[in-house]
Amino acid sequence: MTQVIPPTDKFFIPFDQSIEAFPLPERFPYPFDYEPHPLCLLASAELQLYLNQQKEWEHNFGLVDVKERVIIGKMFGVLVVKTEQNKIGYLAAFSGKLAGGNHHSKFVPPVFDMLTEGSFLNKGMTELTSINQKIKALEETKTAESIAKIDELQKLRKKNSTALQEKLFDQYHFLNQAGEEKSLREIFQNYNNTNPPSGAGECAAPKLLQYAFQQNMKPLAIAEFWWGLSPKSDFWKHGHFYPACREKCEPILSHMLKGIEVDEKPE
Repeated sequence: MTQVIPPTDKFFIPFDQSIEAFPLPERFPYPFDYEPHPLCLLASAELQLYLNQQKEWEHNFGLVDVKERVIIGKMFGVLVVKTEQNKIGYLAAFSGKLAGGNHHSKFVPPVFDMLTEGSFLNKGMTELTSINQKIKALEETKTAESIAKIDELQKLRKKNSTALQEKLFDQYHFLNQAGEEKSLREIFQNYNNTNPPSGAGECAAPKLLQYAFQQNMKPLAIAEFWWGLSPKSDFWKHGHFYPACREKCEPILSHMLKGIEVDEKPE
């Protein structure tokens, strides 16, 4: 079951300037094709200023020391929310890990923290690494006996890897506005009768909505932007806004946004 976080404003961020002149969104944006709402643009600008100025952690976005370390651009998200006290502000999140960790003071926590020390995931990955090392050692001998042993180890590796991935997926449970909770595998099975892809549930949008629902906040609008260089693809541009990914997020958001009035899909 998902752990309900005690009521707190720890991750609720009030706007730095007055927003009286900004109209509130009439409907939640269609997350896979949208123009960022003005309040999302304001929240994103504040978050980007923080990213440029903060000294709490180090992450190489490739914006300064391009040649020094591995460049890891990152998707960030902001969710404009209304609290139970009718305060308007926003939440912030990042996709995957940031600076090698899941927890940072400005950002909502992950739906499930896979980096917990001594977790089943760490133990499982250690076992897989050991199998890989044994396979590599046997590949250097190339005897009939070693070939048979390699085949046996490869089957064991596949079995263990599949079991570990399934156990990881079972740790993720997502809420919607009505408080209805579904597991990651249940969501994907109901949506398109498939298993979740690797990394599902680690994107910014599900993190933001999960925390909002845990805190009884009403989601008003969401926007996600890329921060940093991307060594893998020219598609990701620094500071540009992007829709939620369909492969990992569409099934999850179809559950999480149930009961919320969402803009229609653009023609």
